[in-house]
Amino acid sequence: MTVLVTGSNGFLGSVLVERLAASGVRDIRCFVREGSDRSRLEATRQKYPDAAIEYYVGTLVSPEDPVAALRGVDTIYHLAAALSGAPADMFFNTVVATKNLLNAVAAENPGVQMVHVSSFSVYGIADLPSGYTVTEQTPLETHPEKRDPYAFVKWHQEKLILEYQQRCGFPLVILRPGVIYGPRGGALSGRVGLQLGPLFLHLGGNNLLPLSYVDNCADAIIASAAQKSPGVSIFNVHDDDLPTSRRYLREYKKQVRRIRSIPVPYPALQLGSRIVEWYHHYSNGQLPAIFTPYKSANLWKGNRFDNSKLKKETGWQPQIPTTEGMRRTFEWFRERETTG
Repeated sequence: MTVLVTGSNGFLGSVLVERLAASGVRDIRCFVREGSDRSRLEATRQKYPDAAIEYYVGTLVSPEDPVAALRGVDTIYHLAAALSGAPADMFFNTVVATKNLLNAVAAENPGVQMVHVSSFSVYGIADLPSGYTVTEQTPLETHPEKRDPYAFVKWHQEKLILEYQQRCGFPLVILRPGVIYGPRGGALSGRVGLQLGPLFLHLGGNNLLPLSYVDNCADAIIASAAQKSPGVSIFNVHDDDLPTSRRYLREYKKQVRRIRSIPVPYPALQLGSRIVEWYHHYSNGQLPAIFTPYKSANLWKGNRFDNSKLKKETGWQPQIPTTEGMRRTFEWFRERETTG
């Protein structure tokens, strides 16, 4: 069995390749860009010499490259997506790139299983009540244009994949992780708050953080693919024993470094968001609409989360407890702070 991993040298992708090798998958094709950093993939190669880890050097924005990369592949793990940059570039490198991959699937390998890593950001929870439990049945976003660029492109990417699945009929697994964290990941998720000059605005309050330790997330991806179910399967991915935003920030300060933070209660955040949105329109866009009531409600109103479907249908259980995951993550960041 040959599997193809896009985004293979990214934060989650490199861990997924390692977990695939550890689970006994022997033919792993890593889709990588020319000149990209492959140090973590090379480390996996050395750690698992029996795994045939090969590189396919190319780019998904080229219509030709995915065609050759798909030959002989049984399962695609599609992780490639732009995390930042200009909105147009993010759309091109995420949605257009995914369309090229899907066109190659339709033309060359329509029976391949596709495992797509989406995001919690595709859900539309702004108009739902505080404390609402997010499940796989939660409505998807109806106004992606009101969200940040990452949520916008991930929504369009998932929509596109579902359209091609209906057309081609290939087995499709969609995983929607919450906040993927761990060593080499981001230090403080936007769900905790935002850095504003020398101050950190703590916006998450006592909201639960839907954390997914990167190794646990990779294991969930593999477990969901192992079911080989026809049609479409969708799973939310997050760990158990979720911490609050306040606890996470407190532990970060204790274990990594002290930062100056200001707690912003949700009613004050919504008031500020309305002012920012009003001035954005009044000034004809001179002030970016970083905060809007709609964006703030999606991120910081406060929700609960349910991962029972993933556990029930795949048998997955998070192997790294949240406390241990946070310890490993903060230890890695503390070492980087110490060494400069």
